[in-house]
Amino acid sequence: MGLMSGKRGVIFGVANDRSYAYYIAKQLIEQGAECLFTFLPIGKMEHRVKRTIQKNLGIEEPWMHPCDANSDESLDEVFAKIKEDFGTIDFIVHSIAFADKDYLKFDMFHKTPRSVFTAAMDTSAWTLIGMANRGMELMPNGGSIINLSYYGGERVAPGYNVMGVAKACLEHTTRYLAYELGDKERNIRVNCISAGPFKTLAGAGVGGMDEMIAHQCKRASMKRTNTGDEVGDTAVYLLSDLSTGVTGETIHVDCGFSILGV
Repeated sequence: MGLMSGKRGVIFGVANDRSYAYYIAKQLIEQGAECLFTFLPIGKMEHRVKRTIQKNLGIEEPWMHPCDANSDESLDEVFAKIKEDFGTIDFIVHSIAFADKDYLKFDMFHKTPRSVFTAAMDTSAWTLIGMANRGMELMPNGGSIINLSYYGGERVAPGYNVMGVAKACLEHTTRYLAYELGDKERNIRVNCISAGPFKTLAGAGVGGMDEMIAHQCKRASMKRTNTGDEVGDTAVYLLSDLSTGVTGETIHVDCGFSILGV
C-alpha cells in the first residue's frame, strides 16, 4: 500500500520526461495513485505525451484528454469528461505556464507589451482558479491541489521577467484559494511548490537559464540543484494524507537557495 493508494487525480502539464509534471506523476504512480492526463491540442503533443506515459510511466492505455487551459470551453470539457468517466477525483496538479520567450531575455521586461503580460498571467496564474473552480465540484470528500512556481516570483531573476510577475500572482492566488476552499464543507487544500531552475521544455526558453542553474549550484546551501524526483516526492507529501494540516503554503524545493539573503 502506497501513500496515494485509492486516490485519483488529474495532472495538467506533462510534456515529456523532462517536465516537473512528469516527475510528479512518476512519484504519485509509484505511491499507488491513479493519474489522469491532459495534453495541449497542438502539433504532435498528444503522441509525445502518450509515448512518454507509456514508455516511462508504464501505463499502456492512459486516460488522456485534450485541454487548452486558455479556453473556458476546453476546461469545461475536461472536467465534464472526468466526471462522466470517474465521478470524483482527489487531487489536481497544475503545472502549466507560458510567456512569450522573446520577452524572457535580459533588459526586456520594461518592453513587455500588454498582450504578452496578460497572456502570461492568464496561462500561468488564472488557470489555477479555472481548474480549482471546476475541480472542487468533483471533490465531495475534500482534496488537494498543487501548482509549480519558482523563486523568480519572489525576487528578481534577470531574464525571467514577466514570468516572474505571473508566478508571484500564482503564489498569492494559491493563498486566496486555500482560504476559500479550506472550510469544513469543502476541505480542499491548495499549496505551491517553488522548485529550482530546471531545463524543462518551457524553461529552456528563459533567457539565462544555464546561468541560473550554475548560480544555484554555486550559491545554494547544498551546492547543487534539486532533482525532478525531489519535486515529485514533495508533491506526494502535499497530495497525500501526510499533509492534511498544510494549506496556502509555498514550499521551496531548491536545495536551500531561497534561504540566502545575498
